[in-house]
Amino acid sequence: MNGKGAPTTGKIPMTIPIFTRTYRKIVNVRVPDNMRAKLSVALISLLLSYLAVSADMREEAILDRVSSVASICLKTDDCGIESSGPGYKVALNNSMAAEPVAASNKVKLSEGNVHEVKMLNAGADGTMVFEPPVLKVSVGDTINFVLVDPLHNSASFPNMIPSNAKGWNGTINENISVTLDVEGVYVYNCTPHAMMAMVGVIQVGEAVNLDEVKSAASQIKSTFVMNQERLDDYLSRL
Repeated sequence: MNGKGAPTTGKIPMTIPIFTRTYRKIVNVRVPDNMRAKLSVALISLLLSYLAVSADMREEAILDRVSSVASICLKTDDCGIESSGPGYKVALNNSMAAEPVAASNKVKLSEGNVHEVKMLNAGADGTMVFEPPVLKVSVGDTINFVLVDPLHNSASFPNMIPSNAKGWNGTINENISVTLDVEGVYVYNCTPHAMMAMVGVIQVGEAVNLDEVKSAASQIKSTFVMNQERLDDYLSRL
């Protein structure tokens, strides 16, 4: 024991392995799936509560945890920090004041006028993917969909392309090239793996129909049996 709280191994409470063993028992026990889920959530909530209570709240420990991301001093000290809180004055370090993370997720305009999209069983975004999954290109550019793994194709969603654009429907197990002459957002999928959210997004010029595409996406993703947030994630990268 450390005098107060649970026994520890280094900085990791020994209680965590106990929670792990209990969780494994819950996963393996023969109970209805909905009851297993409730028990798992309850156990995880209990673990998080334990960690919050058992955290080292000594002043020096707080200073040590915060110092990597902020400048901090006692409110009574003259340390040149103007913003204040209850007992402490805190200012984020310059490294933490960079542009929002979301901005770094935005896709930039691809160079050139011919672009390649691979059809894969697995890639950076998981299983059954197009790579890259999101493209920004110029009007008149050509997209070459290249079969890397078998049993894939590329086919546009009829209601998720610009209203006056021509869609495409590639043959399974074959490459296909598409030239996009109409400005807007195009969403496409692999027909055999549509339920697995094997989808991709292309923005040609300005995203003039983005609102319509997002509206249609809310219905399309309800048909996915996995990766249900994938399409929303891709659209957020435009």
